[in-house]
Amino acid sequence: MNWAEFFAMKGYGLYVWGSYGAAFLVFIIEIILVRHKRKITLQQLRLMRDAGEGQ
Repeated sequence: MNWAEFFAMKGYGLYVWGSYGAAFLVFIIEIILVRHKRKITLQQLRLMRDAGEGQ
């Protein structure tokens, strides 16, 4: 078996590698969104804390 046969996977390579690529893309997007949401939440908590100290 050579590398070309491995990646072709008897004609199903595009489907298999496309599925892996789509899953990888979803994981990356999820990580980015979670980090962004965490940043926004921390900013909101700081604003709430600062507003509470001013009273």
